[in-house]
Amino acid sequence: MSLKSLVLCSDEKIVRVLRRVLSDLEISIEHCSDPDSAIHKLTRQRFESIIIDCTDVKVATSVLKSARSAPCNKRAVAVAIMDGHNGLRSAFDMGAHFVLYKPVSSERARTSFRAARALMKRERRRNARVPVQLSVALSNPKTGFQQNAPTTDLSEGGMAVQLGQRQKDSGPWQTRFKLPGSENVIEVIGESAWHNPGGQVGIRFVDLQVDAAHELRQWLNQHSPEGEKDDPPVRCRLTDLSLGGCYLEIASPFPSGTRIVLSMRVGDLELHVCGIVRVMHPEVGMGVELAQTTREQRNQVERFIQSLMNAGGTLPELLVEPEGLESVRPEAPAQPADLEDPLLELFQRKAALPAELFLSELRKQRSTHRSESSEESILPA
Repeated sequence: MSLKSLVLCSDEKIVRVLRRVLSDLEISIEHCSDPDSAIHKLTRQRFESIIIDCTDVKVATSVLKSARSAPCNKRAVAVAIMDGHNGLRSAFDMGAHFVLYKPVSSERARTSFRAARALMKRERRRNARVPVQLSVALSNPKTGFQQNAPTTDLSEGGMAVQLGQRQKDSGPWQTRFKLPGSENVIEVIGESAWHNPGGQVGIRFVDLQVDAAHELRQWLNQHSPEGEKDDPPVRCRLTDLSLGGCYLEIASPFPSGTRIVLSMRVGDLELHVCGIVRVMHPEVGMGVELAQTTREQRNQVERFIQSLMNAGGTLPELLVEPEGLESVRPEAPAQPADLEDPLLELFQRKAALPAELFLSELRKQRSTHRSESSEESILPA
């Protein structure tokens, strides 16, 4: 099934560039030259992305607002085409995820849309269900409920199981199952999302651990009936790393608020860790806050940092892939009382700076921490 983009733009030169680039990326275009026709289509058809020429910012904002009010396009990836004098912040304030500056070149558009396409696929696939029959062990310690139940389908966010018409336990349940062909047991808390009179219950996963989520996604990719796979993870370069965050150089960074998975390897040690993009600089890089909801997750990052320090300055192999967009960009959580993280503080205080000024602040901080030889952070050159 082809990815679809709506393009609102009256500049034929820009439209020709977009048609060529998006065709190469297997993304079809629905072109509109006026806002009324764009709004009409956005309220009646589903699009994976919306690309808007923002020469008139008020009109562009109105069109994006209309798209978000339509259930079918609430999570569409938005790309703003801006004049050079319009700031990056104004594009993000109107709800854009990516920005293309005029004049729009094929090379620049292709770079931006690589990341956009990966997000478009993730948003479409994150709730796609794969029919599969598994035996799932459900238990509720509070009520004493225990039952093995067969699944009817599985997705990244949950599963449907057959519990029987008389079963009244509403959860949450401790859920345990194995994927076909795997010996790893996936354990996750599941809560009831829906049920029907026939005894079928939809279970939503809560706090699925990153390694289990990675294994589940790979399995679903391999068994998806649609035949469409996620784009492969993208290589990037680590410039700064602390217990709570990192900065990555990448030509196609993901927008602020994107949930991502980082796969890092140094020597024989490999680490999968979730994060949220807090700072995004187009064509330059992004600052990521690492999601550490448990002490064990923090310990894993500590072990990785120690191994990196012992590696004599060797930079790790680093791959990044998107998990999806937040419907509302999350606020930065409060840091633990025992964790003072200047890198995270920089993300919080200086995110609105232009890229050059932000990177200058990052270099100053890096030099300061090298001289202090901090054991709580490692900031490679």
